[in-house]
Amino acid sequence: MIGSPSHAAGGADRFGHLPPGPVLVLGGAGFIGTNLCLALAAEGREVVALDSLARPGTGRNAQTLRSSGGGRVAFREADVRDRAAVEAAVREAGSVFHFAGQVAVTTSLEDPREDFEVNALGTLNVLEALRSELDAGRPKPLLFTSTNKVYGGLESLNVRRDGDRYAPVSGSPAAVGDVGLDFHSPYGCSKGAADQYALDYGRTFGLSTTVFRMSCIYGPHQCGNADQGWVAHFVRAALAGEGVTIYGDGAQVRDTLYVEDLLDAMAAATARLDEPGGRAFNVGGGPEFTLSLRELVAELRAQTGSPLPVAYEGWRPGDQRYYVSDLRAITGATGWRPRTTPAEGLRRLIDWTRGAIAAAPAGAVA
Repeated sequence: MIGSPSHAAGGADRFGHLPPGPVLVLGGAGFIGTNLCLALAAEGREVVALDSLARPGTGRNAQTLRSSGGGRVAFREADVRDRAAVEAAVREAGSVFHFAGQVAVTTSLEDPREDFEVNALGTLNVLEALRSELDAGRPKPLLFTSTNKVYGGLESLNVRRDGDRYAPVSGSPAAVGDVGLDFHSPYGCSKGAADQYALDYGRTFGLSTTVFRMSCIYGPHQCGNADQGWVAHFVRAALAGEGVTIYGDGAQVRDTLYVEDLLDAMAAATARLDEPGGRAFNVGGGPEFTLSLRELVAELRAQTGSPLPVAYEGWRPGDQRYYVSDLRAITGATGWRPRTTPAEGLRRLIDWTRGAIAAAPAGAVA
């Protein structure tokens, strides 16, 4: 088993500091968006969740928002590429969380243009809407979720295979901190462009923009598949008695962060960093909460009793053998640190997934 149990994350009023007015969550029916919308609604905030429902599973999440949001979540089906829809939603909001995007490297390889339009142009729509609001004397803070893929394949990291995982060689840093940007794959380029636009709109136009360059986030409501959301995908496969495919040798390492801890990080960042300007943070589990894919398989076999068969295929473009977030910047700025161990987070996700499968209609995928 990996690690030891941790106490639950969260607080009674994490987001009470946000400006007056509805909170706009772009990509509100996605994994992180759903968790944030429900948390905000539970605190009594009015929320507008905008989502195109393009990703499989988001329709179920939208229904969850309608049924479990206590009447405080207004759902709008719209695409972030729809400039008029984005402008209208931003105009009504007091603050904005931007999670909408195309999320898979494989999909970006198949259709780079659509990937660019959703991630880069969609984000520009959001930033321009916020700039118009600022010019009208209505400044509104933005938190945008980027990705560790902006750092590329990190081939320069000095790592070696050590059993079921890659590890830094002696004397090398255990976490990725201030390294240069190096966009790999169309997905890395589109998210990297959005990342840089968000930061520059803070510098150039005076918006308050915070960028989270995230590692492996997991938890309830995640629509994981083989292309993205691998922890939830592996959990569902284990519970369904199915196998999984690992691209590469399975020893690649990520720092894992349970979604409730991510919400705590978002609350901490938006509470203390509302001045004009752009800032970016690496956000993940850090060196203490890491998993390789092989270790995840072993943990799921232990927790579920599933054989979870594994097949292996070749490495995918830009796949990092080792990525662990250096959290010193965000911890120094906000005091936030992750709290939920991989073992405890997986237990919670397994329990939630079992319940979701049991509650799903016959023949449906939970």
